[in-house]
Amino acid sequence: MARIDLIIPVYNEGPKVQGNLEKIAESISHIPDIRFSFIVVDDGSSDQTHNYLQRFLESKPDSQLICLTRNFGKEGALLAGLEQSGGQAVLVMDSDLQHPPELIAKMVNAWQQGLDVVEGYKSSRGKESLGKRFLADTFYSVFEFLAGKNLRNHSDFKLLDRRVVDTYLALPERKRFFRGLIPWMGFAFAQIPFDVPERDNGQSRWSLLKLFRLSVDALTSFTSAPLYLINIMGLICLLLSLVIGGITLYYKFVGLAVSGFTTVILLILLIGSFIMFGLGLIGMYIGQIFAEVKKRPLYIVDERKSKLKKTISAE
Repeated sequence: MARIDLIIPVYNEGPKVQGNLEKIAESISHIPDIRFSFIVVDDGSSDQTHNYLQRFLESKPDSQLICLTRNFGKEGALLAGLEQSGGQAVLVMDSDLQHPPELIAKMVNAWQQGLDVVEGYKSSRGKESLGKRFLADTFYSVFEFLAGKNLRNHSDFKLLDRRVVDTYLALPERKRFFRGLIPWMGFAFAQIPFDVPERDNGQSRWSLLKLFRLSVDALTSFTSAPLYLINIMGLICLLLSLVIGGITLYYKFVGLAVSGFTTVILLILLIGSFIMFGLGLIGMYIGQIFAEVKKRPLYIVDERKSKLKKTISAE
């Protein structure tokens, strides 16, 4: 019997997390010939989420609870779960039921047919605020333009074969973008569409600021294309300078030159803006290099709260 590990990161989900996990457990209980094991990662919750997770996992002896010492972000939580997994496959999903549990049976069936990656694909994004929808659309458009990969409506709701997980964990980089790296590796995959359901209660923990930071990290860690924008801006700046300089010389030769420093001021502002923007882009990448050089751990496990297996084997 094959084993599939369910990796579920949670953060400040409160009382509803236990009910949500029970619904997930009920959905997978009817799938034949598969033994599921929960690996729940508490990403530094500051409420009572940990207590509700313990209650749920008391009846799941084969499962694990990983508690991080603080909120390290979803990428760190996913990595913590993947490194503790040992099944023939891994299923990554959210705990808030925004990833429909009833889709799991179809994903498992596709994996059993030989596919390495099976992804839940958002046919609709559900109800989102205008700000979040605008930011998401902008990010995916910029990402496709710069990185050459269309991730629009992709999700972290993925079933990964063991060799995909091992390949992902073997990647040397530290700043990771899970949603982009999985398709980048090029394994055989399939997509199963789903409509994002409405939340029964509670609100998304992703604020606009957090989404913006995640977008910047994802873009700068995945592609170096923005660095080349500096060359493009430099060329544009040069062309504009030539045009303005030519106009200024023409007015001088025909005797229409106006005294003052308007043109000079405009040029200084224009050039200064491009320089500052270019330095800002370089600074983003220096920040990424700084994070890589430090080799600081992406997460820290609180062993006193966690329920970890010392040895993990796949049957």
